[in-house]
Order: sequence, then C-alpha cells, then structure tokens
Amino acid sequence: MDKATILVKCNEICKHTLMETLDIEFVDVDMQKETLTAKMPVTPKVHQPDGVLHGGATAALAESVGSAACFVFLDVQHNIIRGLEITANHVKSVQAGYVYATASFVHKGRTTQIWDIKVTNGEGKLISLCKLSTISLPKVS
Repeated sequence: MDKATILVKCNEICKHTLMETLDIEFVDVDMQKETLTAKMPVTPKVHQPDGVLHGGATAALAESVGSAACFVFLDVQHNIIRGLEITANHVKSVQAGYVYATASFVHKGRTTQIWDIKVTNGEGKLISLCKLSTISLPKVS
C-alpha cells in the first residue's frame, strides 16, 4: 500500500472517535523506518486551566498514533491488538500551534510490542517522550 493510501485509511478511522474530537490528523508514514506521525492542534480545548497543553491530551495523541501504527505495521487480519500500558514524560510546555507525535518500534515481537512515541512542537523540540506497550492476540472466530 502506498503512503497516501495509508494516511487516508488512518484518517478515516478517526471519524466519530476521540481522535476526531481532538482534531488529530495522520500526516506521515515511513514504511522503511516503520514510523507513523500524527499532528494535533494546541488550542484551548486541549489546555489545562493555566493555558498550556494538558498531559492527558498529549497521552491521548501518543496512544492514538501508536495504536494506529499497530494497524499499519502488524498483522491485524489475523490478530487483535490492544494497548497494555502507556507512560508519558512531559519535558516542555506548549500553548499554541501544533504538536507532532511519531511512533516507532523499540521492540516488534510476535506477541508484545513496545513503541517509542516522541511528541514535538512545530520547531521539532521535544515536548513529551511516551512509551506504549501493545499485545497482539489471535482473533477467535
């Protein structure tokens, strides 16, 4: 499948979900490096009361891109993928613009996977470093 088709499919799955509510958009995929990138606008609807990006919104972005990456890079025809754990270390605040989350494999096992998800601002500066663990289980007919 080509890059444009993958991005269209990833963005289609966002309709009527939390991803649509947060205006998350998938913007890049690299099949060689097995990475997927999404962006999210930083507006008052994702702010904490003091006007900076809420860590929960950041974690939702990270889990969204990591989960979508599972569907791009793993065998979802024969397996179901579920998240096991997500962690987020927030290192810089942001008040406006966009944040970008890029998911890449740390471990691509048959059963478990670990994703590194870097969240950056429009200048490429690190905002949060997230880790997502997923599990791949056989589909039961």
